[in-house]
Amino acid sequence: MQPEERQRRIEEYLEQVEFASLEELARQVDASQSTVRRDLTALEGNGTVRRTHGGARVINPRSDEFIFTSRDTHQLAEKEAIGRACAGLIQPRQSVIVDAGTTAYHVARYLEDHRPQIITNSLPVANLYASSNLVELVLSGGVVYPRLGVLVGPLAVESLGRMHADVAVMSAGGITPEGITNSHGLLIEIQRAMLRAAQRVIFCLDHTKVGRKSMSFLCELAAVQVIVTDSAAPADLVEALRRAGPEVLVAPPATVY
Repeated sequence: MQPEERQRRIEEYLEQVEFASLEELARQVDASQSTVRRDLTALEGNGTVRRTHGGARVINPRSDEFIFTSRDTHQLAEKEAIGRACAGLIQPRQSVIVDAGTTAYHVARYLEDHRPQIITNSLPVANLYASSNLVELVLSGGVVYPRLGVLVGPLAVESLGRMHADVAVMSAGGITPEGITNSHGLLIEIQRAMLRAAQRVIFCLDHTKVGRKSMSFLCELAAVQVIVTDSAAPADLVEALRRAGPEVLVAPPATVY
């Protein structure tokens, strides 16, 4: 593949996912990481891409699909219901990994009375409990990525890989009986490190994610102990998920004021 074609593909991929690691980009264009580094230098010179520690990001994203504040206005009542229901599964003083999804953030909002240790790469979760005397807050390392409200990159993966937690509370882009997927390849390796670090895994997914497949495969349902969704999730798909193995908890409706 010629450099121009490789760079075009890298740029197109970054426009889809906004941020990617060197390893991920090398896989996308079937080239070595050193070759991709040279391509990123060329793209950075054109003003379309900015290199970061361990990867690169697009400078002018085309969509606000991944912005935390935008996503957190979607299915708000359902996320609140899921948050309360999932928080009820957490025992006092447990260590809890909370990922950077908006639904996981709504779980975190109900955890303070449990006096947990919260491990997270989510800036909104960190801000929520930065001054709390009831929560021990542990942040992963990584590069701050403001649009997603998240710490990302190899350092985040490495630090989470050294941790252990009682529970992981996670969100994703979609779930089917074949497994769980996410819409942002940037987060996949970080989430896999979270899965490995937790003794028990809970995925919190509103009804729009049930039956949906996103771009990147995350894990099979065998890696998950509990799925929490809302009452608008299609009953046939809920039963199909139960048959696949995990416990599925349907949260009762909640009112958002």
